[in-house]
Amino acid sequence: MRIGPHSLPNNVFVAPMAGVTDRPYRQLCKRLGAGHAVSEMAASNPKLWDSVKTSRRIDHAGEIEPIAVQIAGGDPAMMAEAARFNVERGARIIDINMGCPVKKVCNVLAGSALLRDEDLVARIIDAVVNACAPLGVPVTLKTRTGWCRDSRNAMRVATRAESLGIAALALHGRTRQDLYTGQAEYDTIRAVKAELKIPVIANGDICTPEQARDVLQYTGADAVMIGRAAQGRPWIFREVDHFLRTGEKLAPPDHKEMRELLLEHLEDHYRFYGEYTGVRTARKHIGWYLADLPGGPAFCAGMNQIENTREQWQAVADWFDQSDEPRALAA
Repeated sequence: MRIGPHSLPNNVFVAPMAGVTDRPYRQLCKRLGAGHAVSEMAASNPKLWDSVKTSRRIDHAGEIEPIAVQIAGGDPAMMAEAARFNVERGARIIDINMGCPVKKVCNVLAGSALLRDEDLVARIIDAVVNACAPLGVPVTLKTRTGWCRDSRNAMRVATRAESLGIAALALHGRTRQDLYTGQAEYDTIRAVKAELKIPVIANGDICTPEQARDVLQYTGADAVMIGRAAQGRPWIFREVDHFLRTGEKLAPPDHKEMRELLLEHLEDHYRFYGEYTGVRTARKHIGWYLADLPGGPAFCAGMNQIENTREQWQAVADWFDQSDEPRALAA
């Protein structure tokens, strides 16, 4: 699997997710078998580049190459400048967000809202590709099948994007109208893949190794991109990769390995965010990791009462140490 000049170790990718795929989590997913990971979307507005949130999203210190940064916005010139800005700070692949369905993004004519204006889509792609080409940096596109079910224009957007120099296309099998409800459909991805020569990455409702295999076989896509199914399950990437290569299923992590992975993740998370933000943003990750373990949800219900990272880390460690079969701590 290649994107421009970059040869990737496999075709199982991490989907960019705002508030989830920060640097610590991307690093962990890559270490556990993800072949590629794209950053959370970074604002294209220069006024926001010095904000704490954007500064964290474009912090790639020590990250496994190639570093891929997703940019979001609706102004072609501003998007081109944002691409150059991120390349100067280490990005080796620029990804354009035309798939985010949330209101605050769509309301400023960004994300999947752009699918209502195909000429603007083309101007943005052209501007970003032209900004990155002299720097030797490929540009990829993440999008959806259309704005609504009555207007699935992914084929027109995809073929135009390819003609403008997009190096790879990630396509989520839902429209913006669908948000994350219902089931993703793969017919559109299959049709787009049959038409394009560039790599196509299939995204949407891929939760198991078998589903990854079936989606690849049905669509002919070059890779799969996993998002929500990886929350609290960063090892899903090695499981899928192993299954695709061998046809055999890996055993899930045992109690000891899960404990080590979560505690290491928390330590890296705290270093990245600091004390105040770290303890608060770690809560969702702890909840995802423990959601399916006996007593996990009950234990996590008390997480909001812990206000410092040392106590939070120790509480999680103690919970795992209760027994081989974790159970909720007494209130």
